[in-house]
Amino acid sequence: MINSFEKIFLALLCVNFAALANSKPNVILIVSDDQGYADVSYNPEHDDYINTPHTDALAKSGIIFHRGYTSGSVCSTTRSGLMTGRYQQRYGIYTAGEGGNGTDLSVKFIPNHLKDAGYKSMAFGKWHLGHEMKYHPLHRGFDDFYGFMGRGARDFFRLEKDYDGKFGGPIFRGLEAIDDKGYLTTRITEETVKFIEENKDQPFFAYVAYNAVHAPAQAPEEDVKPVSGSETRDILVGMLKHLDHGVGEIVKTLKKHDIYENTIIFYLSDNGGAGAMDADNTPLRGLKHDIYDGGIRVPFLMSWPAQIKAGQETQSPIISLDILPTILDAAQLPALSDIDGESILPVVKGKKDNLDRPFFWNHGDGKAGIQLNNWKLVFYKGKSELYKIDDDISETKDLIKAHPEKAAELTKIYEKWLNEMAPPNASKTIVRWEGSTDTDKKKKKNPKKGKNKKEKKS
Repeated sequence: MINSFEKIFLALLCVNFAALANSKPNVILIVSDDQGYADVSYNPEHDDYINTPHTDALAKSGIIFHRGYTSGSVCSTTRSGLMTGRYQQRYGIYTAGEGGNGTDLSVKFIPNHLKDAGYKSMAFGKWHLGHEMKYHPLHRGFDDFYGFMGRGARDFFRLEKDYDGKFGGPIFRGLEAIDDKGYLTTRITEETVKFIEENKDQPFFAYVAYNAVHAPAQAPEEDVKPVSGSETRDILVGMLKHLDHGVGEIVKTLKKHDIYENTIIFYLSDNGGAGAMDADNTPLRGLKHDIYDGGIRVPFLMSWPAQIKAGQETQSPIISLDILPTILDAAQLPALSDIDGESILPVVKGKKDNLDRPFFWNHGDGKAGIQLNNWKLVFYKGKSELYKIDDDISETKDLIKAHPEKAAELTKIYEKWLNEMAPPNASKTIVRWEGSTDTDKKKKKNPKKGKNKKEKKS
């Protein structure tokens, strides 16, 4: 028998959950940089010295997408697709250089869609979506910015604005270059925590783009231990410690202000782990820059305690383009009809097992591909390879001779997609390779409009 006190408590609990269901969720999008698929300790194939307890806790609080992909195999291309929900090739972006030069200024980014719903938005860390001031985050819908606008790499210790070394370039607060000090990963975390505390009473969107664990290999000396047999990888482990700590501090701050339950957190890397940093993509084949899964399949998590069940794992393929439509769906904002991503809420809420659509890649250097469910066709400088991902996660068995009809089917779908994309923004970008892999015989034709543990040095 329920007494009157218990009835009141249950009534208040129901009211609280109803309020959560009807209120706009906060959104935090955490993007790590060049993080290996196995450089998280929730991956059972991680090295025994890899320890990411806070990232693991985030994974357990929501859902792990074991087949989470990015739309590019390098930093800037993925970021363009991420911000727009559309394949970056629609804007002529195929290569890292094209992406780093900036995305069409007429295109809306995530915060543009959230502004009218009362969201306060701030970007942190690595921008890499245009180095000229006209592409600054404050001109792309964000209300504030702490980070850097240069190319892919940034020194983690030299934060003074006049530092002009190889990995230099100013740190910005808003539109102003500033002198700062500290370790950059820690500073990004501190600024994110400050933003959360200042905006805890209104819906907010935080884009937290760490530049760890991208080169240069730099970590506080006390965090670098000889654990791997590789000095570079030892430093990566130290960098990873601070990245993981940042995840923990963000979650801790949300819980402190009682807004954790109704905050959506996405966590993903911008592409696969990089050979330059001795990252580990086990059990995947390839590295950053590759169209094999080691270049495009990444640690990918989502947490939203008020709405999605904890402790989930799925093999349903998703892609970074899905983040924008998922945010709009969760915030009960109008869906966009002109984007390529889809809301993944039906998957995370158990209403669908699979969204059944193809994913496409074209890196502009002869590397391209298409994946549809468990089949993946890779184009590599004039050669086609076919893999069945569910049976062969490491892409070791080329099935193109055994299944030419499947290769033809996927090629037709891919060509239709490529014909819809814009011409590349750079004249040297190669959209199609024909015939031989011999570079002397390549022909350029534009469209109408982690290493794993077995290949660490590849």
